[in-house]
Amino acid sequence: MIARDATLHHVGFVVTSIAQQREEFARSTGAEPVSGIIHDPLQRVQVAFLARSNGGPQFELVEPFGERSPVAAFAAQGGGLHHLCYEVDDLVGQLAAARGSGASVVRPPRPAVAFAGRRIAWVLTRQRLLLEFLERTAA
Repeated sequence: MIARDATLHHVGFVVTSIAQQREEFARSTGAEPVSGIIHDPLQRVQVAFLARSNGGPQFELVEPFGERSPVAAFAAQGGGLHHLCYEVDDLVGQLAAARGSGASVVRPPRPAVAFAGRRIAWVLTRQRLLLEFLERTAA
């Protein structure tokens, strides 16, 4: 279901407070902060990224912004591993392939502040794995 050209961009974790949990998360993963806290009003979250010096996928910390945030209930339960994000060349084609494999598109493409306006979309697989797809370049 995931395109051959897709690369694992980041692994997302929901936290109750990026400011309070970023340093401990960095220590436990051997990663370093590579961004400040980014507010995304469309997604109703704040995010921050960490990366390991030897490369590989980044870690994204996701904090709810307000009670209507899609991750608020998960954060209230303590948060944790939330999603995998794959960067793809053809976002629309990837969503068609996901639907064809029985997955549900839970959020259609929309621009993301954290990725300089590149579009993201959210898919829930039949195995209940939440995937985020990030277009490699802006549309």
